[in-house]
Amino acid sequence: MKKDSSIKGMVFDIQKFSIHDGPGIRTTVFLKGCSLNCLWCHNPESKDESVEISFIPDKCILCGACVPVCRRGCHTIRDKMHVYDRSACIHCGACAAVCYAKALEVIGREMMVGEVLADVFKDMPFYEVSGGGMTISGGEPMMQFRFTKALLEAAAENKLHKCLETSGFASFSQFNQIRPLVDIFLYDFKESDPARHEEYTGVPLELPMKNLMELDKLGAKIVLRCPLIPGFNDRPSHFREIAGLAGRLSNVIEINILSYHPLGKSKSRNIGKEYPLGDKGFADESNVKTWVDEIQSMTKVPVKAG
Repeated sequence: MKKDSSIKGMVFDIQKFSIHDGPGIRTTVFLKGCSLNCLWCHNPESKDESVEISFIPDKCILCGACVPVCRRGCHTIRDKMHVYDRSACIHCGACAAVCYAKALEVIGREMMVGEVLADVFKDMPFYEVSGGGMTISGGEPMMQFRFTKALLEAAAENKLHKCLETSGFASFSQFNQIRPLVDIFLYDFKESDPARHEEYTGVPLELPMKNLMELDKLGAKIVLRCPLIPGFNDRPSHFREIAGLAGRLSNVIEINILSYHPLGKSKSRNIGKEYPLGDKGFADESNVKTWVDEIQSMTKVPVKAG
């Protein structure tokens, strides 16, 4: 690692032994900040670019250690209840530092490129035997473009396989800068209908589609990542568009069908945010198999769940 190892970014998780974010065994680096606001987001802690505090009341043992260390008086213990006033919180993390039960935790840590890669490189033997490597995810990694680019450059210097998961919502000039550094783009295709796309994600479809087409023209390897949410985009016309898009592009190597799960609900609650989809449950496994089979029947590109 050379000149860019000291560049800093906001990381909220580094997940080891990841097997669903690209080929082989991988380490996935999750960055904070997202330009989209998907109704079904399963990583709501990634949306905000800044540090957040997660509070899980069921873990709290009412020890009161957090009360005296909070300069803003955000924590009180009364009537055998822990009351956390988020409106006064400045996310300093002092409470989480003394929380023995881990009911309070800091979400987000500023890390240097060198720190992240040092952690990633610990599992190099696994990458070598499995054809794996590092995946950068989020949130939207392109929101921390300088940091993402520096991570990719440092990984390239060490001959590490690199995947980038992206919604495609960034300038093409940025994508073009990192294109030679990315081995596979894990590219989200959330909704084929422009009006629905904007309703469900908060952003227009035009820019992600334009960037996808340009990357394909330049020979970038692409995996289409398609989240399917019952009652929203699990319709035959969208399945046809997924298959048709894969057919029109020259460098799509795989289609991943990502079935809905409601884990974002508890995560949202823990960071004090509302979850738009309420009590919607997991997608039925039989439905997922049907989705995969229907899309596979319309394309030669391999279609996989997960």
